[in-house]
Amino acid sequence: MSPAFAAPPPLFYPSSHLPRSVTARRSSRISMSTPARRVLVAIGNGSEEIETACVVDTLRRAGADVTLASVEPSVSVTMSRGMVFQADHTVSSLSPPFDAVALPGGMPGAQRLADSAHLAKLVTHTRDNGKVVGAICAAPAVVLAGQGVLDGKNATCYPAPAFRDKIPNVAEGDVVRDGQLITATGPGTALKWSLEIVEALYDKAMADKLAGEMLAPR
Repeated sequence: MSPAFAAPPPLFYPSSHLPRSVTARRSSRISMSTPARRVLVAIGNGSEEIETACVVDTLRRAGADVTLASVEPSVSVTMSRGMVFQADHTVSSLSPPFDAVALPGGMPGAQRLADSAHLAKLVTHTRDNGKVVGAICAAPAVVLAGQGVLDGKNATCYPAPAFRDKIPNVAEGDVVRDGQLITATGPGTALKWSLEIVEALYDKAMADKLAGEMLAPR
């Protein structure tokens, strides 16, 4: 008889499960007089692990109040390489405003994000209020292009014709910023993308300081 094995625990925990010492260090990154920026990172089954973990970790290091939210009915999300991430909330339970929305890529995760009508409303509200919208890998083409967010903007995505052909104005570069829209190419550029979002939310000094602490080129 084969032995029974318990399912492995999630590899990514919501902020409510972190030790107090960790959350305290995270929130003290910026001055107590500066309100934390409210950021939504949305994922679905098949979203890319590196891009998700990188943007959540980097923004929390900067002091942002990051909500990792699932477009699935459950907060437990199976990512593109089989890792299981535990989100803080479902997207359907959230309301605006957000200072930024960040969308990891990965397939079919990006399509799962595109299929969420509620996420589309949150993205549109964020864009229409002049806040930051970030997307990486497949997400600019699969999610944002269909919502009209890329119209009149320079953007990039994963360098495959199936994705690039959906971008109205393709710009070359690992990370492309056009106003409050920040797009990037894929997992290898996730940290650079995340730091660009930090700069848009706070300032260049904050992004440069954080990059130095993380030993990241900037």
